[in-house]
Amino acid sequence: MSEFPWGVASATGVGSHSGDDHLETLRMVFGELPDLPYLPELPARGVGADMIGRTASLLVDMPVEVQPSGWRITDRPGRDIRRARDHLTRDLDGLEEVTQGYEGPLKIQVCGPWTLAAAIELRHGDKTLADLGAVRDLSESLAEGIATHLASVRARVPGAQVLLQVDEPGLPGVLAGTVPTASGFGRLAAVEAPLAADRLGAVLPAETFTIVHCCAPDVPIEALRTAGARAISLDASLLRRRDEDRIGEALEAGVALFLGVVPGTDARLPDIGVIAKPALELWGRLGFTPSRLAEQVVLTPRCGLAGASPSYARAALARCREAARVLREDPEDERP
Repeated sequence: MSEFPWGVASATGVGSHSGDDHLETLRMVFGELPDLPYLPELPARGVGADMIGRTASLLVDMPVEVQPSGWRITDRPGRDIRRARDHLTRDLDGLEEVTQGYEGPLKIQVCGPWTLAAAIELRHGDKTLADLGAVRDLSESLAEGIATHLASVRARVPGAQVLLQVDEPGLPGVLAGTVPTASGFGRLAAVEAPLAADRLGAVLPAETFTIVHCCAPDVPIEALRTAGARAISLDASLLRRRDEDRIGEALEAGVALFLGVVPGTDARLPDIGVIAKPALELWGRLGFTPSRLAEQVVLTPRCGLAGASPSYARAALARCREAARVLREDPEDERP
């Protein structure tokens, strides 16, 4: 029996989808990924359905609104944050409807504190990232909001083991000091990795299986491990050989790997053997026991599917599910 909350040879999605029919997307996700489904996000619905607004709606005592430059902290809740909360409430209502009687793992996604801090402006216009005290306040508010959100999901789907994915695509830029200032004419100072790990760790609840997703180059694997991530989700096409030692150390420590292996936008999908190949070859180079591959590695698209057609999204998820079975069938035969 696997030590992870999903079954052997599982696949899942990153989170976002195109379109505005949440119920239909939910049914598709649960149909194509019965072993590890998730609550999809539909950013095309507009303000508040985007990654930043959706997570900002969880913040406690930190209301935000949309300005021409983007999301900004404000003094009191307005229509923008109400719209974001309405989207999320309807999504949770739909989840409760679709999952009647469901038992098993269920993944939900939120934006991480550093990506949020790099996107949301303070009241006077600077990005939250420019003020590390404000980043601390934001992460504490987010941690409280996540706890409430998790409790709501568990109440609506009592048979689920809820997994939390924290999306941090902006974290490599935060660590490298490449995040632009609000004016766009400068760059914000780089954040030290220990501080980044500390603030990220503050929003990862210890009692919940947590995944940190980063679909950018130079994923800070060691910082994610230090923060307490139980799994790391990344784009296999962006990996370099220099990343493999850190990945190997994480896997050896029992961290799971969610490996993005198919494009997130419409493309010709290769055969399942080709899709499974990055996982098989990586595992072989690292020299781990082949029998653990299908337990510790979950296949996903490379990133969200918000830019993909619904038909492609369905096909991509199905192909990930089928390719995951290749990891279980005979990994010894596929090793390079």
